[in-house]
Amino acid sequence: MCILMKKVNSLFIVDDDPITVFGIKKMLKPICDCDDIQIFENGKEAIDALKNRIELGDTIPEVIFLDINMPIMDGWDFLEEFILLDLQERVTINMITSSIDPLDYQKWNEFKVKCPHSLNYRNKPIFKIEISDLESIDLAS
Repeated sequence: MCILMKKVNSLFIVDDDPITVFGIKKMLKPICDCDDIQIFENGKEAIDALKNRIELGDTIPEVIFLDINMPIMDGWDFLEEFILLDLQERVTINMITSSIDPLDYQKWNEFKVKCPHSLNYRNKPIFKIEISDLESIDLAS
C-alpha cells in the first residue's frame, strides 16, 4: 500500500494552544514530509520570524496554520501584515478557530478576496488534515 506524502520545505504553526499544536503536528506526520516546522505562540513572533527569513534570503513557509484568537497579535493582524509583504511565492494559509462567531467567517471571506495566497478556514478541534490543506490552489487556471 502506497501512502501519498506531500513534500513541504517549510511550515509554520501559529497558535497559543499547545494541545492544538500537538494535534496538528501529529496529524501532519503521515501526510507531510517537512524538516522545517516552526511553532509560534502569536502572530507577532511569526511575522517577525518571517520577515527575518526574507531578509536573510531563507525559504519562507509554504504552509501556515494560523489561529485567529491569540494574545499580542491575532491571526487577523498577522494576515494584514502578511499580505503587505512582497512575496513571489504563494503560501497556503489555514485559518483555524474555535470561534463560532459568524463575523469571523465573514472576515475570512473578505480577506480571501484581497489575499494573493490560498486561504482556508477550519474550525477547531481539527480532526483530520488532508493533503489539500497543504496545497495552494492555482487561481490562474
